[in-house]
Amino acid sequence: MHAWEQIQITVDYIEEHLSEEIRIDELAKLASLSQFYYQRLFRRLVKRPVNDYIKLRRLAKASEVLQDKSTRILDIALEVGFSSHETFTRAFKEAFGVTPEEYRAHPVRLNQFVKPRLLLNYTLVDENVPLIADDIVLEITRRKLSSPQYFIGLTTEEPIDQMPGGGATGVDTLGKLWDDFHENKAAIQNLKHDGDELGVAYSGTKDGYYRYFAGAEAESIDGITDYSTWKLSEGEYIVCSFEAEDFEHLVMDTLYKAQKYVFDTWLPNHGLISMPFAVERYASHSPEATSMEIWVMPVSKQ
Repeated sequence: MHAWEQIQITVDYIEEHLSEEIRIDELAKLASLSQFYYQRLFRRLVKRPVNDYIKLRRLAKASEVLQDKSTRILDIALEVGFSSHETFTRAFKEAFGVTPEEYRAHPVRLNQFVKPRLLLNYTLVDENVPLIADDIVLEITRRKLSSPQYFIGLTTEEPIDQMPGGGATGVDTLGKLWDDFHENKAAIQNLKHDGDELGVAYSGTKDGYYRYFAGAEAESIDGITDYSTWKLSEGEYIVCSFEAEDFEHLVMDTLYKAQKYVFDTWLPNHGLISMPFAVERYASHSPEATSMEIWVMPVSKQ
């Protein structure tokens, strides 16, 4: 059995026992490793110490349950494995910048540390062959644009270490940007009826920052001054299509796993890098959407 498979066994175990006491010595036994090598390998593959990972997954589960206002916060804390209301509140505030009470009163999207699917780091699929892993179905294809496509929307800039999916926790500022765009969408001229929506991460204006564009397809961007614009240039793209069970899992979990697969596994193993932008393309950004695409423009390594 591969090392990553041993660690995945314990990751799955943790997810199924978040409400219980989880001991590192028991996890090490499951992985058939000493505690020393287990913790070392876990941190290398998951990018977090074991206890830190367990805490963050408990907080992720708690944030979902907090949306049910009929359940007491103390009961939620105990349900996800915290020993007291105080311990839970302190951990929640440290991770997300708000207390559970504040989050319940004013819900916002949160950046979570998602459960990893290590298979995606070590499996290489051929083009046009779907890969199924951990309830994810994704497929890599090539697509060529014969003419540019134009988009109008809004832009924000934030530190790279706050990029969703990068391991940082906190309020999801990109979710707020999308909410702001949809509030203004009806008033934006030149947008195509039922055109695709696009999210683009690209280089920031200063070191350590990146910019993100959220918008929708337009007939043209001529004369647009009050909003940001994006031109999807003609050329060949690598497109990763994928689905999830619902929109929340699509954008808060599956998206980041698919991005990691494309950039950390698929492109390097094909001797490719990409132009300095990554596109998230949605036929719809509505709560009913369950599928989307990642578009990157490949460049051969020198």
